[in-house]
Amino acid sequence: MDNYPISPVQLGNFFHVDGKQLQQQYKHHLSDFTSWSQKEHAAEWMLFEQNMGAYLSIDETAFSNGELYTIVTNKEAKGRQGSLVAMIKGTQADNLIEILKRLPEYLRKRVKEVTVDMAPSLNLAIRRCFPHAQCVVDRFHVQQLAFDAVQETRIKYRWEALEEENKAIEAARKQRTVYVPQLLPNGDSLKQLLARSRYLLFKHPRLWSREQRQRAELLFSLYPEIHKAYQLSLRLGEVFRNCTSKEQAFKRLALWYNDVEEAGMATFRTLAKTIQTHYLGILNFFNNRATNAAAESFNAKIKAFRNALRGVRDVEFFLFRISKLYA
Repeated sequence: MDNYPISPVQLGNFFHVDGKQLQQQYKHHLSDFTSWSQKEHAAEWMLFEQNMGAYLSIDETAFSNGELYTIVTNKEAKGRQGSLVAMIKGTQADNLIEILKRLPEYLRKRVKEVTVDMAPSLNLAIRRCFPHAQCVVDRFHVQQLAFDAVQETRIKYRWEALEEENKAIEAARKQRTVYVPQLLPNGDSLKQLLARSRYLLFKHPRLWSREQRQRAELLFSLYPEIHKAYQLSLRLGEVFRNCTSKEQAFKRLALWYNDVEEAGMATFRTLAKTIQTHYLGILNFFNNRATNAAAESFNAKIKAFRNALRGVRDVEFFLFRISKLYA
């Protein structure tokens, strides 16, 4: 140690790096951010026509103060460099159309398929900007609506159970007795049963654990309407899993509509009307079984990058770094 010209402490201080200072050096001197061609309008829109492909995904995400951005990605790049085609602030159709039409028309006409959710603005933008593309509604968004309808039914009964428990506690207080909740064979009270059943209602029965299976049997025996809603969601999922053509899916959906009418549940009637409104895009799924999973994965990467930076303070520089990674 005596042979070192400086002490280990001095050596450590010599190599100490100030992260904030390094970021500023990278931003203003090491990178080409100051001369970036899209810098002036990046916070509003970015376009990368070199990344255009025949199969695109469109989705929206929020990464700065809840501001929504519409993101267009090229599926063939599989979430790697070359994925990002466009990032546009907001979700308004007129603005999306105006920006996307800046892409060369010959490239837009080569697009064969675009996957999207059921947002009307995104669907309109696809029709106006990619005239030869099939619009495919993501199956997982459709199924998520069915799951939401099941959960709404469960939550309705949970509030009722909470109200009944409050009344029972108040009655016991007036009688100067101790309230003891009625417990089911698995040890749950009604309130707990309804709260703890949330996750099993998202799963197929074959994926239930032993405890979840026991809880489901109790839940469905006590609340037949929840069972009915759960069965409707399963049947809708089977349409997407088992059908191999648009014709077959159309027939199965017609039978599912009949089941919904027979069940008489308002939430599923609303879902059925929503599916009827978007049925052309939903049926297009059965051409290539395309989903918006690539867009969801890309959004997850952006959010992970945002979290690693502990938020977005400089939007333009954040978008510059996104473009370096994925454009």
